[in-house]
Amino acid sequence: MPEVRVDVISIGTLSRNLLWKETEPLRTPHATCTLVRVGKRNILVDPGLPGVAIAARLFERTGLKPDAIDTIFTTSARPAHRGGVAAFPNAKLLMHEIEQKTAIQQIEALLDETDEAADREIIQRELDQLAAYQHADDQLAPQVDLFPLFGYTAGTCGLLISTATQTILIATDAVPTREHLLAGQVLPGSADLEKAKESLQEVYEIADLIIPGHDNIFTNPRNFGG
Repeated sequence: MPEVRVDVISIGTLSRNLLWKETEPLRTPHATCTLVRVGKRNILVDPGLPGVAIAARLFERTGLKPDAIDTIFTTSARPAHRGGVAAFPNAKLLMHEIEQKTAIQQIEALLDETDEAADREIIQRELDQLAAYQHADDQLAPQVDLFPLFGYTAGTCGLLISTATQTILIATDAVPTREHLLAGQVLPGSADLEKAKESLQEVYEIADLIIPGHDNIFTNPRNFGG
């Protein structure tokens, strides 16, 4: 069984955090980005920062340059999870099938409703990037499995990483921050609120270590009787 190593490359943030009493967007959102290494595989998850920034973080944290990344897995089609994908020339782009198809349908509908040429150009670039993704298999690598967490978006999907001693769950927007898990809160604006709540509960029940969508890695409070 190959060794699995998981490193947080950059810690994400929300544009606003209702648990901090923020009612207006105050920051540019970006997802927490994680590198999963299995054997010779280098799988980068949710490179949400701009390309130059995420490439610099990758080098600072691991000594790797962008051309070493063979796979990018994007847990959500939202721009905060894929802002830096263009910086990785050798990476295969992967996303859950439902997430990709739903996002493309939504953006195509937006394109049909838009008349301004400049706006249409921006929307078309979004479509082109999403079309470059392939549908992810159920297992990305040994010990690295897709873990659907539908709710916030139609096809939100995390990754379950199994080691000899613990399970690590890249929980994406199902658990946006540690505070959200502790409060039992999901993000506002979820596509399916009930599914989002079920996904939050599932993360709590399954994971030993949780990598949230917009916060640093943390130990599941369930391990301490929380």
